[in-house]
Amino acid sequence: MADLSEVEQIVEKVVSQVLENHVPQLREELVRRVLEDLPPAAGSAGASGDGAAANLLKAVSAIHAGTTQREILRALLDNTVRYSGRGALFVVKAGAATGWQGRGFTQDGEDTIKDFALNVGLGAPEQALRSRLPFSGTNSEIDPEFISRFGGPADDQVLVLPLVLKEKVAALVYADAGREAGGKMDAAALELLVRATSAWLEVASLRKQAQKEESAEATAERTESAAPSHATPGHATSVPSDPFAAHAPKHITSVPEAIPTPPVMAKQPVAVAQAEPIVPSAAAAAPAPAADPFANMSPEDADVHRKAQRFARLLVDEIKLYNQAKVAEGRKNNDLYDRLKEDIEKSRGTFQKRYGNSAAAGADYFSQEIVRSLAEDDASIMGANFRRN
Repeated sequence: MADLSEVEQIVEKVVSQVLENHVPQLREELVRRVLEDLPPAAGSAGASGDGAAANLLKAVSAIHAGTTQREILRALLDNTVRYSGRGALFVVKAGAATGWQGRGFTQDGEDTIKDFALNVGLGAPEQALRSRLPFSGTNSEIDPEFISRFGGPADDQVLVLPLVLKEKVAALVYADAGREAGGKMDAAALELLVRATSAWLEVASLRKQAQKEESAEATAERTESAAPSHATPGHATSVPSDPFAAHAPKHITSVPEAIPTPPVMAKQPVAVAQAEPIVPSAAAAAPAPAADPFANMSPEDADVHRKAQRFARLLVDEIKLYNQAKVAEGRKNNDLYDRLKEDIEKSRGTFQKRYGNSAAAGADYFSQEIVRSLAEDDASIMGANFRRN
């Protein structure tokens, strides 16, 4: 078993290096997939097709060059004003939206959008928050205090786009053509930029989580002989990072019970889902103590089982990240496997190549994670054609 463990460590090191070397290709793949989901007219306003596509690619590449959430969001705002007159990002916490940074809202060298409390109980912000879709409207469909303080756009048109992470709205992006007549406003290009940002923040979060797990595992291995660990392995001990944890609203003293329901003002159908904080409270998220399922195994076999669980989780997280629309439709129609068959079987093959001949081969961690994460612990959602091995 010692030889197997040494070989596995070498393989993991090589895999990590290969993944790092393929980050540029991953960025290009993200751009391609986002472009496929958008209407054909995206970015075409006022420019030739090739020129518009090249500019959009540069903008998305600038966003994907960021390695921290601050760098990524700043790049989003910097490129937002290439397709609009003004842009701002509002962090959503506890049902409230608070200004983080803006472009085009500067007075006397100060970013006046920072810490502004945007009313999300009416108009376009309310619709975007509830439906998780972009909404456009007139000046009357935005917070009156916002218009009073910053002035309305000259063309009387505003756009609010949700930035979705972990299937929840983590922030709202506001854009308009500016206060001067003849300003620019390319809604399709702005939607692409926001979607690209959402995807890249998800990737950055997964990479950070994987690095933390590797660091924690290395620490546990160094101390195992002196103080054996009995922590529950697998996803129960892993808490996704919150990209906006440092931006809780300063003006909130209590959490509102619910966003008030406004008069019907939007030009599109309204979804009924209520937005929630991106990360649950510690009390709600804390798992109940459980016995170590690998306690009766040898240290070498237990280590293989834990690594197999983690690898299965990362593979399924990737499927979920790149197929959010298919996952939602599959859950609704109980045919999730049919919609994701190609991705599931490809990842299953990857898992089998790595752990199919190991001590964890008979545990079927990949199928368990598919049902747990994609089907939310309801195997019937996968459909009749789903097979576990």
